[in-house]
Amino acid sequence: MMTLFEIIFAAAVSLYFIQLIVFSVGAAKKYLKLRDEELPTATVIVAARNEEDKILECITSLNSLEFPEGKLEIILVNDHSTDRTGEIISEFIKDKPKFKLIVPEKAIGSLKGKTNALANAIKIAGGEVILTTDADCIVNPLWAKTLVSYYKKDVAFVGGFTTQEDRTAFEGMQAIDFLFLLTVAGGALNIGKPLAAIGNNMSYRKSVYEEIGGYESIPFSITEDLRLLMAIYDLKKYKCVYPLDHNSMITSKACPDMPTLFWQKKRWGVGGVDSDLVGYLIMTWGYIAKAAMVLTPLFFSLTALYLCTFKLAVDYFFIKPVFNRLRVRMKFTHFIAFEIYYIIYVLILPFIVLPNRKVKWKGRTF
Repeated sequence: MMTLFEIIFAAAVSLYFIQLIVFSVGAAKKYLKLRDEELPTATVIVAARNEEDKILECITSLNSLEFPEGKLEIILVNDHSTDRTGEIISEFIKDKPKFKLIVPEKAIGSLKGKTNALANAIKIAGGEVILTTDADCIVNPLWAKTLVSYYKKDVAFVGGFTTQEDRTAFEGMQAIDFLFLLTVAGGALNIGKPLAAIGNNMSYRKSVYEEIGGYESIPFSITEDLRLLMAIYDLKKYKCVYPLDHNSMITSKACPDMPTLFWQKKRWGVGGVDSDLVGYLIMTWGYIAKAAMVLTPLFFSLTALYLCTFKLAVDYFFIKPVFNRLRVRMKFTHFIAFEIYYIIYVLILPFIVLPNRKVKWKGRTF
């Protein structure tokens, strides 16, 4: 007869498994694309603050974007950097007319930080579609054209997948974490349930952005990308899609150390506090399953050991096909590092977020 611990563990792992099956089905959904000659105009926006060590790689990759002639502009926002970010941008774009550099001199409404920088750029953007990425990202030449190709007339939002450099196990576990969470987010959105979005690889129609009143009409959040997606989705008039397409994937820099990673996770956790009941239920089954894995040595049994192995296998066979579809390698040693890291941060994050929601980000405190 199974013990109470084994019953709870088995129930949590079963529900977790069912969730990942559903997300896998959603993530695999395919969408029709526009031909090159049908592509609308587009504006790429990058808000940069104190990124002197990363910005050149980013804008060099943006300069290599393939897009129909005269239909793409790139707006770089120097968000009051105190280092050489602005100088590096100015020097690079001086003979490149598709680039614009602005400094947000005024706050739009009560906006602050990155959100205000983005809102200032969107005000002057000439593209029908807005694409955003971050200064620590490198885009592939087909990135913009691929995202924009999904803008059939009824589409208002298109998300893309982001991976990270994976030279070490510390970087590799972050890369797997990014794609794992984005597969959950993309799969959920594709079946009609927005759970998350990532601002370093997303896009939306400018006309729909204006229809919701812009960022200034959305309650402030440290995860402004998710708030924007929710506002667009809540209109109930347009499609929001997250295609699993390797040509729309970008690569970002991994957090270089534990303190930086801590603040990234806390920022995401604070944003996740605003989830609805479905979001909390999804988090709950995963939380219980991971807690049970940690407690298995105290309630040791062959059943508990089998459940731990099954949970690891479920995670592996959920994320490995995504890496294959995106044409990215996944080292098994990095997967093991990810599982250890995943268990630890999921279990401790509520105790970090709930007592204190202060977040440090880009040299500012929110």
